[in-house]
Amino acid sequence: MPAEDEVRKASESFYAALDRMLNGDAGPMADVWSHGASVTTMHPVGGREVGWSRVETPWKELAKLATDGKVALLDRVVHVAGDMGYEIGIEKGQVTMAGQKIPIEHRATNVYRREAGGWKIVHHHADLSPAMVAALGRLRGAA
Repeated sequence: MPAEDEVRKASESFYAALDRMLNGDAGPMADVWSHGASVTTMHPVGGREVGWSRVETPWKELAKLATDGKVALLDRVVHVAGDMGYEIGIEKGQVTMAGQKIPIEHRATNVYRREAGGWKIVHHHADLSPAMVAALGRLRGAA
């Protein structure tokens, strides 16, 4: 299978795990991510995490707040060079947070690395979502 197709397959696994997280189950994220100290993420709710122990935390926290979620990567472009690959596209979907339906429409970049267990995601970056940030702010204000 060409490397670009392998990265597309890893991407499909990442977005399936993201859908599960948007419905309350962050567990599958552990299967699609590399667990190294160099993995990074910049979420649509803000923040920047470095290292698997920090990267996994927001996924778990968001899973506790998210329901009825679905997201897909549209207009995908994939490039691979050696053991590294990346994709760009538009994440489109919706999620319910703090009882409010929030549309998802972010530009996103994902970086994958070929490891012993196959292609794993090592970086995810999505545009900041003012609606998600506001919903989290309301939840924190209510606590």
